[in-house]
Amino acid sequence: MIAYDVHRCCGGGKICQIKVRELSSGEDPADFATGILEDGSRFLIDRRAAARLPARFGLTLRGIGRFKHIDLELEPHQWGTLLYD
Repeated sequence: MIAYDVHRCCGGGKICQIKVRELSSGEDPADFATGILEDGSRFLIDRRAAARLPARFGLTLRGIGRFKHIDLELEPHQWGTLLYD
């Protein structure tokens, strides 16, 4: 799933984070929007992020060994829209 988190830091600034992770056991899949990969695979997207993401975006695997993780592939202006608008 693509998770979206917003919190305030100690100075009062807004910090937005996006991460691709597995669905937690307490989360209800019905609370999320659904995305579909070109091969037909489905994944979940936090509705707040889904409203800001472009219609098409990339996912890429980065890292080595236990540090492997999936990242969003977006243009700089798309990151701005997702995290700061």
